[in-house]
Amino acid sequence: MTVAVYNLDGSKRGSIAVARLASVNVREDLIRRAVVSESSKTRQRYGADTLAGKRSSAHYHGRRSVHFSMMNREMARMQRIHNQGALEFVARFVPQAKKGRTAHPPKVEKNFSKDMNQKEHMIALLSAIAAGTRNGLVEARGHKIGKMELPLVIADELESLKKAKDVSAFLKKMGLEDELVRVRQKKVRAGKGTARGRRYVRKKGPLIIVKEDRGIIKAARNIAGVDVATLNALNVSMVAPGGRPGRLLIFTESALKDVDKYG
Repeated sequence: MTVAVYNLDGSKRGSIAVARLASVNVREDLIRRAVVSESSKTRQRYGADTLAGKRSSAHYHGRRSVHFSMMNREMARMQRIHNQGALEFVARFVPQAKKGRTAHPPKVEKNFSKDMNQKEHMIALLSAIAAGTRNGLVEARGHKIGKMELPLVIADELESLKKAKDVSAFLKKMGLEDELVRVRQKKVRAGKGTARGRRYVRKKGPLIIVKEDRGIIKAARNIAGVDVATLNALNVSMVAPGGRPGRLLIFTESALKDVDKYG
Protein backbone atom coordinates (compact mmCIF):
# COMPACT_ATOMS: atom_id res chain seq x y z
CA MET A 1 0.00 0.00 0.00
CA THR A 2 1.33 3.43 -1.00
CA VAL A 3 0.45 6.43 1.18
CA ALA A 4 0.84 10.13 0.36
CA VAL A 5 3.12 12.28 2.52
CA TYR A 6 2.14 15.93 3.11
CA ASN A 7 3.99 19.09 4.08
CA LEU A 8 2.87 21.29 6.96
CA ASP A 9 1.04 23.60 4.53
CA GLY A 10 -1.10 20.74 3.23
CA SER A 11 0.71 20.28 -0.07
CA LYS A 12 1.66 16.81 -1.21
CA ARG A 13 5.34 16.01 -0.76
CA GLY A 14 5.68 12.44 -2.00
CA SER A 15 4.63 8.93 -1.04
CA ILE A 16 5.69 6.10 1.23
CA ALA A 17 5.09 2.35 1.00
CA VAL A 18 3.31 0.78 3.96
CA ALA A 19 2.93 -2.99 3.97
CA ARG A 20 2.03 -4.11 7.47
CA LEU A 21 -0.91 -1.90 8.47
CA ALA A 22 -2.90 -2.95 5.40
CA SER A 23 -2.67 -6.62 6.35
CA VAL A 24 -3.45 -6.34 10.08
CA ASN A 25 -6.87 -7.57 11.21
CA VAL A 26 -8.65 -5.33 13.71
CA ARG A 27 -9.15 -7.48 16.83
CA GLU A 28 -11.65 -5.55 18.94
CA ASP A 29 -11.69 -8.29 21.59
CA LEU A 30 -7.94 -7.96 22.20
CA ILE A 31 -8.16 -4.16 22.12
CA ARG A 32 -10.77 -4.16 24.89
CA ARG A 33 -8.73 -6.61 26.98
CA ALA A 34 -5.60 -4.50 26.55
CA VAL A 35 -7.36 -1.31 27.64
CA VAL A 36 -8.75 -3.06 30.74
CA SER A 37 -5.29 -4.44 31.52
CA GLU A 38 -3.59 -1.04 31.16
CA SER A 39 -6.20 0.78 33.24
CA SER A 40 -6.07 -1.88 35.97
CA LYS A 41 -2.36 -1.28 36.47
CA THR A 42 -2.95 2.42 37.12
CA ARG A 43 -5.50 1.78 39.88
CA GLN A 44 -4.17 2.83 43.26
CA ARG A 45 -4.39 0.30 46.05
CA TYR A 46 -6.28 1.34 49.17
CA GLY A 47 -7.30 -0.11 52.49
CA ALA A 48 -8.62 0.70 55.94
CA ASP A 49 -6.49 1.38 58.99
CA THR A 50 -5.74 -2.02 60.53
CA LEU A 51 -6.64 -0.65 64.00
CA ALA A 52 -9.83 1.14 62.94
CA GLY A 53 -12.61 0.31 65.41
CA LYS A 54 -10.20 -1.55 67.70
CA ARG A 55 -8.92 1.39 69.77
CA SER A 56 -11.13 0.71 72.77
CA SER A 57 -10.78 -0.49 76.33
CA ALA A 58 -13.71 -2.87 75.82
CA HIS A 59 -13.03 -6.47 76.72
CA TYR A 60 -14.87 -9.76 77.11
CA HIS A 61 -17.07 -10.32 80.17
CA GLY A 62 -18.56 -13.70 79.38
CA ARG A 63 -16.52 -16.05 81.58
CA ARG A 64 -18.13 -17.95 84.42
CA SER A 65 -17.51 -17.38 88.10
CA VAL A 66 -15.79 -13.99 87.72
CA HIS A 67 -16.81 -10.55 88.94
CA PHE A 68 -19.08 -8.59 86.50
CA SER A 69 -19.66 -11.69 84.36
CA MET A 70 -22.44 -11.55 81.73
CA MET A 71 -23.43 -15.14 82.42
CA ASN A 72 -27.17 -15.57 83.20
CA ARG A 73 -27.87 -11.87 82.57
CA GLU A 74 -29.64 -12.17 79.19
CA MET A 75 -26.91 -10.15 77.58
CA ALA A 76 -25.00 -10.84 74.37
CA ARG A 77 -21.46 -11.94 75.22
CA MET A 78 -19.47 -9.41 73.21
CA GLN A 79 -16.66 -7.12 74.23
CA ARG A 80 -17.98 -4.28 76.39
CA ILE A 81 -16.65 -1.18 78.11
CA HIS A 82 -16.14 -1.50 81.89
CA ASN A 83 -15.94 1.14 84.65
CA GLN A 84 -16.67 4.09 82.34
CA GLY A 85 -19.75 5.60 83.97
CA ALA A 86 -22.53 6.09 81.39
CA LEU A 87 -20.72 3.73 79.00
CA GLU A 88 -20.87 0.84 81.45
CA PHE A 89 -21.34 -2.41 79.52
CA VAL A 90 -21.72 -0.64 76.16
CA ALA A 91 -20.64 -2.95 73.34
CA ARG A 92 -17.63 -2.05 71.21
CA PHE A 93 -15.14 -3.68 68.85
CA VAL A 94 -17.50 -6.17 67.14
CA PRO A 95 -18.79 -5.22 63.65
CA GLN A 96 -22.44 -4.99 64.73
CA ALA A 97 -21.67 -2.56 67.59
CA LYS A 98 -21.63 1.22 67.35
CA LYS A 99 -18.07 2.44 66.63
CA GLY A 100 -17.03 -1.16 66.04
CA ARG A 101 -14.63 -2.38 63.36
CA THR A 102 -15.71 -3.05 59.79
CA ALA A 103 -16.41 -6.72 59.12
CA HIS A 104 -14.56 -7.05 55.82
CA PRO A 105 -12.72 -3.78 55.11
CA PRO A 106 -10.81 -3.14 51.86
CA LYS A 107 -7.24 -4.39 52.16
CA VAL A 108 -4.07 -2.95 50.69
CA GLU A 109 -2.93 -6.45 49.78
CA LYS A 110 -5.66 -6.77 47.14
CA ASN A 111 -4.15 -6.73 43.65
CA PHE A 112 -6.35 -5.09 41.01
CA SER A 113 -4.02 -5.61 38.04
CA LYS A 114 -5.05 -7.87 35.17
CA ASP A 115 -2.17 -9.26 33.17
CA MET A 116 -2.10 -9.88 29.44
CA ASN A 117 0.33 -11.86 27.33
CA GLN A 118 3.00 -9.68 25.73
CA LYS A 119 2.35 -10.95 22.20
CA GLU A 120 -1.39 -10.49 22.58
CA HIS A 121 -0.81 -6.95 23.80
CA MET A 122 1.36 -6.22 20.76
CA ILE A 123 -1.34 -7.60 18.44
CA ALA A 124 -3.88 -5.38 20.21
CA LEU A 125 -1.69 -2.30 19.74
CA LEU A 126 -1.15 -3.03 16.05
CA SER A 127 -4.89 -3.64 15.63
CA ALA A 128 -5.71 -0.32 17.26
CA ILE A 129 -3.18 1.49 15.04
CA ALA A 130 -4.54 -0.22 11.95
CA ALA A 131 -8.10 0.78 12.88
CA GLY A 132 -7.01 4.42 12.99
CA THR A 133 -5.92 4.22 9.35
CA ARG A 134 -9.26 2.99 7.95
CA ASN A 135 -11.84 5.56 6.95
CA GLY A 136 -14.91 3.50 7.84
CA LEU A 137 -13.84 2.82 11.44
CA VAL A 138 -12.62 6.39 11.99
CA GLU A 139 -15.89 7.90 10.73
CA ALA A 140 -17.90 5.38 12.78
CA ARG A 141 -16.17 6.69 15.90
CA GLY A 142 -17.47 10.17 15.10
CA HIS A 143 -14.43 11.94 13.64
CA LYS A 144 -15.04 14.64 11.01
CA ILE A 145 -12.54 13.83 8.26
CA GLY A 146 -14.53 14.75 5.16
CA LYS A 147 -13.05 13.21 2.02
CA MET A 148 -9.59 12.73 3.53
CA GLU A 149 -7.81 9.48 2.67
CA LEU A 150 -6.18 7.71 5.59
CA PRO A 151 -3.59 7.13 6.94
CA LEU A 152 -2.55 10.78 7.22
CA VAL A 153 1.25 11.06 7.01
CA ILE A 154 3.12 14.33 7.55
CA ALA A 155 6.75 15.31 7.02
CA ASP A 156 9.06 15.09 10.04
CA GLU A 157 9.08 18.89 10.38
CA LEU A 158 5.84 18.44 12.33
CA GLU A 159 7.88 17.23 15.33
CA SER A 160 9.62 20.61 15.60
CA LEU A 161 6.53 22.82 16.03
CA LYS A 162 6.78 24.73 19.30
CA LYS A 163 3.62 26.87 19.43
CA ALA A 164 -0.02 25.87 19.86
CA LYS A 165 -1.13 28.31 17.15
CA ASP A 166 1.21 26.60 14.68
CA VAL A 167 -0.23 23.17 15.48
CA SER A 168 -3.78 24.52 15.16
CA ALA A 169 -2.96 26.16 11.84
CA PHE A 170 -1.48 22.89 10.56
CA LEU A 171 -4.59 20.92 11.52
CA LYS A 172 -6.85 23.43 9.78
CA LYS A 173 -4.76 23.28 6.61
CA MET A 174 -5.17 19.50 6.62
CA GLY A 175 -8.95 19.94 6.57
CA LEU A 176 -9.62 19.13 10.22
CA GLU A 177 -11.31 22.38 11.21
CA ASP A 178 -14.67 20.65 11.77
CA GLU A 179 -12.89 18.06 13.92
CA LEU A 180 -11.45 20.78 16.16
CA VAL A 181 -14.91 22.30 16.56
CA ARG A 182 -16.33 18.88 17.48
CA VAL A 183 -13.82 18.19 20.25
CA ARG A 184 -14.02 21.71 21.65
CA GLN A 185 -17.53 21.07 22.95
CA LYS A 186 -17.91 19.70 26.46
CA LYS A 187 -20.82 18.53 28.56
CA VAL A 188 -21.49 17.94 32.24
CA ARG A 189 -20.82 14.39 33.33
CA ALA A 190 -23.70 12.38 34.75
CA GLY A 191 -23.33 11.00 38.27
CA LYS A 192 -21.10 11.66 41.27
CA GLY A 193 -18.07 12.52 39.17
CA THR A 194 -19.35 16.10 39.03
CA ALA A 195 -18.39 16.48 42.69
CA ARG A 196 -15.03 14.73 42.36
CA GLY A 197 -13.04 17.00 40.10
CA ARG A 198 -14.20 15.54 36.79
CA ARG A 199 -17.31 17.59 36.13
CA TYR A 200 -16.94 17.86 32.36
CA VAL A 201 -16.36 15.27 29.62
CA ARG A 202 -14.93 16.03 26.22
CA LYS A 203 -14.64 14.00 23.04
CA LYS A 204 -11.31 12.62 21.87
CA GLY A 205 -9.78 14.23 18.79
CA PRO A 206 -6.78 13.27 16.64
CA LEU A 207 -3.70 11.58 18.07
CA ILE A 208 -0.40 12.71 16.56
CA ILE A 209 2.24 9.97 16.61
CA VAL A 210 5.85 11.12 16.30
CA LYS A 211 9.15 9.30 16.43
CA GLU A 212 10.90 11.96 18.51
CA ASP A 213 9.59 14.91 20.49
CA ARG A 214 11.29 18.12 19.42
CA GLY A 215 8.75 20.46 20.96
CA ILE A 216 5.36 19.38 19.62
CA ILE A 217 4.14 17.65 22.80
CA LYS A 218 4.36 20.89 24.76
CA ALA A 219 2.97 22.89 21.83
CA ALA A 220 -0.18 20.76 21.46
CA ARG A 221 -1.03 20.11 25.08
CA ASN A 222 -3.47 23.05 25.34
CA ILE A 223 -5.42 22.17 22.19
CA ALA A 224 -8.68 20.54 23.23
CA GLY A 225 -9.00 16.89 22.25
CA VAL A 226 -5.59 16.69 20.54
CA ASP A 227 -2.92 14.38 21.98
CA VAL A 228 0.68 13.77 20.95
CA ALA A 229 2.71 10.66 21.77
CA THR A 230 6.06 9.28 20.76
CA LEU A 231 6.07 5.82 19.23
CA ASN A 232 7.94 4.34 22.20
CA ALA A 233 5.39 5.70 24.70
CA LEU A 234 2.35 4.55 22.75
CA ASN A 235 -0.22 2.31 24.41
CA VAL A 236 -3.61 0.90 23.44
CA SER A 237 -5.53 3.28 25.70
CA MET A 238 -4.19 6.25 23.71
CA VAL A 239 -4.94 4.76 20.30
CA ALA A 240 -8.35 3.27 21.22
CA PRO A 241 -9.76 5.26 24.19
CA GLY A 242 -12.34 3.30 26.11
CA GLY A 243 -11.49 0.16 24.15
CA ARG A 244 -13.23 1.43 21.02
CA PRO A 245 -10.95 1.39 17.95
CA GLY A 246 -10.96 4.01 15.21
CA ARG A 247 -9.33 7.10 16.69
CA LEU A 248 -8.02 9.46 14.02
CA LEU A 249 -4.23 9.05 13.81
CA ILE A 250 -1.70 11.45 12.29
CA PHE A 251 1.78 10.00 11.69
CA THR A 252 5.08 11.60 10.96
CA GLU A 253 6.96 9.92 8.15
CA SER A 254 9.62 8.45 10.43
CA ALA A 255 7.05 7.14 12.90
CA LEU A 256 5.07 5.34 10.20
CA LYS A 257 8.21 3.66 8.90
CA ASP A 258 8.93 2.32 12.39
CA VAL A 259 5.36 1.03 12.80
CA ASP A 260 6.09 -1.50 10.06
CA LYS A 261 8.89 -2.90 12.25
CA TYR A 262 6.62 -3.46 15.26
CA GLY A 263 6.27 -6.90 16.78
